[in-house]
Amino acid sequence: MKIISWNVNSVRARIENIINYIKDSKPDILFLQEIKTQDENFPRDIFKQAGYESYVFGQKSYNGVAFLSKIKISNIDKNFIKDKLKQSRVITGDIKINSKNIKLINVYIPNGNPIDTEKYSYKKDWLNLFNKNVKKIQKKYSNIIISGDFNVIPEEIDVYDSKRYENDALFKLEIRKKFRELMNLGFNDVYRYFNKNNYEYTFWDYFAGSWAKNYGMRIDHFLISNNILENVKSVNINKKPRGRIKPSDHTPIEIEIN
Repeated sequence: MKIISWNVNSVRARIENIINYIKDSKPDILFLQEIKTQDENFPRDIFKQAGYESYVFGQKSYNGVAFLSKIKISNIDKNFIKDKLKQSRVITGDIKINSKNIKLINVYIPNGNPIDTEKYSYKKDWLNLFNKNVKKIQKKYSNIIISGDFNVIPEEIDVYDSKRYENDALFKLEIRKKFRELMNLGFNDVYRYFNKNNYEYTFWDYFAGSWAKNYGMRIDHFLISNNILENVKSVNINKKPRGRIKPSDHTPIEIEIN
């Protein structure tokens, strides 16, 4: 089974690119973030024609997450986290792979910049609550896949210039510690598990020729329960969509799991 995660930076603005990607890569399940549209305006019919059911937690103009899936996702939940700003940032559901029940958690974590504002406090509080709720759900589910735009650069190797980001909300030590706390609940960063020393990125800003210069960062992740890690056969950061016309500033990360 091929599962991918992609911050599309507006599903309607990126619809042609998404459809072309689906045709080329043929994923079974897509985790989409920053869809930037309300549920009623999500292009369900277009994805239905491509063979995918849509499960959407939208918001007007900002945020928003969705699953697209060829297989049934049950127990869809849009209330995994009680967001104090009422932002649409997490959608969860259940699938079955080879008789294993797996909880899917699709997440769009707050950016948190600038760090001297309420946005940073909101990010810290949000991460604390998210980690707490993951720990709760582990009492019921032992097989969990968390994926999405984490807005966290885990290590120096995951950004083109770590010194530049020392006081950025994506790389501040206390934010990275919260990411590590989440992993310590029994998860592995799948990309880094398979690629110990690679410098690869999932995000390049639109400005200052970042894409052409490869001034990127790895902030989109798959975290997978340790007990199903052996079922993951491969992981790939697919850079092709970032080089298209009218691209998202993120590119898909893909896993194959049995």
